[in-house]
Amino acid sequence: MLLLRHRLHRAPPQKLLCRFRAMMGKLQSKLKHSTYKYRPDAVIEERIQTRAFQEYSPAHVDAVSAVAALDSDLCVSGGNDKTVVAYNWKTGNVVRRFQGHEHEITKIACVYRSKQFFSASRDRKVLMWDLHGSSQPSQRFSGHAMAVTGVAVSPDSAQLCTGSRDNTLLLWDVGTGQCVERASVSRNLVTHLCWVPREPYVLQTSEDKTVRLWDSRGLQVAHVFPTKQHIQTYCEVSEDGHKCLSCSNGFGGEGCEATLWDLRQTRNRICEYKGHFQTVASCVFLPRALAWMPAVATSSHDCTVKIWNQDTGACLFTLSLDGSGPLTSLAVGDTTSLLCASFSRGIHLLRVDHSRGLELREVAAF
Repeated sequence: MLLLRHRLHRAPPQKLLCRFRAMMGKLQSKLKHSTYKYRPDAVIEERIQTRAFQEYSPAHVDAVSAVAALDSDLCVSGGNDKTVVAYNWKTGNVVRRFQGHEHEITKIACVYRSKQFFSASRDRKVLMWDLHGSSQPSQRFSGHAMAVTGVAVSPDSAQLCTGSRDNTLLLWDVGTGQCVERASVSRNLVTHLCWVPREPYVLQTSEDKTVRLWDSRGLQVAHVFPTKQHIQTYCEVSEDGHKCLSCSNGFGGEGCEATLWDLRQTRNRICEYKGHFQTVASCVFLPRALAWMPAVATSSHDCTVKIWNQDTGACLFTLSLDGSGPLTSLAVGDTTSLLCASFSRGIHLLRVDHSRGLELREVAAF
């Protein structure tokens, strides 16, 4: 057996000099970051010199916990400042700010190209907002006994599923704001929820190391995937509804992986993506137009975003966002862009570049 060894030597901390002008709109920054390009044979790793990027007006004044794309120009985010922000990431401007939560926001959910979105919080509530409506919530969903840590909206926006650290899932009628179903599973501390496209099913991850598939018709468990060895932190479903991803927590490379599951037929594990050194907090399926091949992306508390070959599990590219702290959330912006929320430096706009093969670079931060 051939053992391949390589060591990544971290560059000594460098002083970053940033100049900001007190003005509206875009601000220029000279912050840099590191990227690593993985060769197909997985033997050579090339360090790529990165370019300076733009600093936009900040969306939040504290850590950002969740970001979701509302359309090809707008994203919605929430964080520790208790504020929900609609942001035009192509112009670098805040569109609207919404306030109503009493504690930190944990999750954001929306239907793409909709004008309504939902925010979950540690205040045990979920609020619904209208992009063009009042500054007050258009609907309130209160029923959990502890922090709400999962929220998913049905494709027709008629139903909402919420999950909490109180071991319960609640199903809501969005129009009336009434809870129509309740389910509880012992030790099922919910970490994330995701609605399966064009189906009545909701995917859920938990601190009990399992991934569950719920049937919203009666809110019953339809399937439990094989238990993992670490807490499952996040889940995502492919656009066609045939596959799903889940992420694991971990430290020092133990755990710290994403897993691809068959959602429609065998419901077995298909592939694992290993290479992060700390908890993997988020994952997304990449559009074919973005990666030119079946690919997935992950973000981690180790400050890196990785792109993987979906079929083989090979790491195609790694972008290190130095100084950003844990990366908390990842979303597809458009056919060339990703949005990545972080603990220390807001939201990062990442662009896929095919000029020298598959590369990922940061072009802006807000």
